[in-house]
Amino acid sequence: MANEKMQRISLSNLEKNFQEVEQGLTNREAVEESNRCLYCYDAPCIKACPTGIDIPTFIKKIASGNLLGSAKTIMSSNPVGASCSRVCPTEELCEGACVLNHSTKPIMIGNLQRYATDWAIKNEQTLFQPGNSNGRTVAVIGGGPAGLSAARELARLGYEVTIFEAAEKCGGLNTFGIVSFRLPQAISFWEVEQVEKLDVKIKTSTSVGKDVSPEFLLENFDHIVLAAGMAHVPNLGVEGEDLDGVHDAIEFVKATKSGQLSEDFVGKQVVVIGAGNTAIDGATCSVRLGAENVKILYRRTEEEMTAYDFEYEFAKQDGVEFRFLTAPKRIIGDSSGKVTGIECIKMKLGEPEKDGRRSPVPIEGSEYVIPVDAVVKAIGQTKHLNLIESLGLKHEYGVVQVNQETFQTSNPKIFACGDVVFGKGKGDAMVVTAAKHGKKAAYAIHMQYSAVGTV
Repeated sequence: MANEKMQRISLSNLEKNFQEVEQGLTNREAVEESNRCLYCYDAPCIKACPTGIDIPTFIKKIASGNLLGSAKTIMSSNPVGASCSRVCPTEELCEGACVLNHSTKPIMIGNLQRYATDWAIKNEQTLFQPGNSNGRTVAVIGGGPAGLSAARELARLGYEVTIFEAAEKCGGLNTFGIVSFRLPQAISFWEVEQVEKLDVKIKTSTSVGKDVSPEFLLENFDHIVLAAGMAHVPNLGVEGEDLDGVHDAIEFVKATKSGQLSEDFVGKQVVVIGAGNTAIDGATCSVRLGAENVKILYRRTEEEMTAYDFEYEFAKQDGVEFRFLTAPKRIIGDSSGKVTGIECIKMKLGEPEKDGRRSPVPIEGSEYVIPVDAVVKAIGQTKHLNLIESLGLKHEYGVVQVNQETFQTSNPKIFACGDVVFGKGKGDAMVVTAAKHGKKAAYAIHMQYSAVGTV
């Protein structure tokens, strides 16, 4: 009985660890901050936002008490604007462009965006209505930020839209891939609900190629928007990957986001391999699950990290230790098949690769072993190659080739957006950029019909 009580207390503490870290602005703080805005003509913050949110307008509406109007201004430009208010690298985008950077400090645009959208969520607002039907049908493969954005815009333009989502719930990265203490699932679910209220059909647990064929979609819909996101974390290619205690970072974060919290990490030593945003999420989740020590191993240096600066700082504040110029050589296990350590090798930087980053080169004889209880793999994600090829689309190593203005693929009937068109040198894989892609694909479809006078 005592053990059960202790377990309940412990799990309760873990749940608290996964509650949202940053608190939103109070009413007074929001009004005061909004009144700092200069409401610039030709505002640079608008140009810096990939979805072109009219930032001065939504801020001015907060100042005047028109929160519904503010939320509509935000969400009309960015269908996942509530999520973006929490996860966008605003210091690199809108806030980085704020003219007040030159005198005092930038307007807290992200926090104000959150304030307005949080109000809409709390007050259960329905922000938009479906357009008059034009008789055209579109299938959207994938219900993440890009797919939701495309579906939302098409529905407002009068198209009959069906989303096919392989996961059990819609929302993609925002629902499952970003840690709950930064982006609670409820925020993503509200954005999905806003799309669903536009009469968009959402078929979850429906994988294209398994539950429904590509041929069926091509035959039964006027157009297809491919927004399937990414697949799984690839193998490290080292000995010991199949040992008990080796985790896929995406599945690991997804489990915590879905409330599947375990005491298995309490007091343990954890190593995360990789240095992108997903690696940071894997590391900070491990800390919140009670790990005693968490290390991130990265084969390059701090300068080459792909994680956002604010994510890097957040991880350091959480006590995550970074070991740069370090690569895994093999994962070590005991006789029962459980992870006990990881053999690493030190690296040095060589000549630049195609993406401009210098290639990591092993230093012979520098091997050493770190005792660990768990390893989290976070070295990027693979593409949905089988799906792409089953649709007959041209691609380069899983990056679908599209017209950069219209997002039309090699098949005129199919448009692609989001992660399936991101690749090295192909743009920044941000939530807000995916939303921009989805919108552009939707309007490109609509323009085809407008050009011939059928809409």
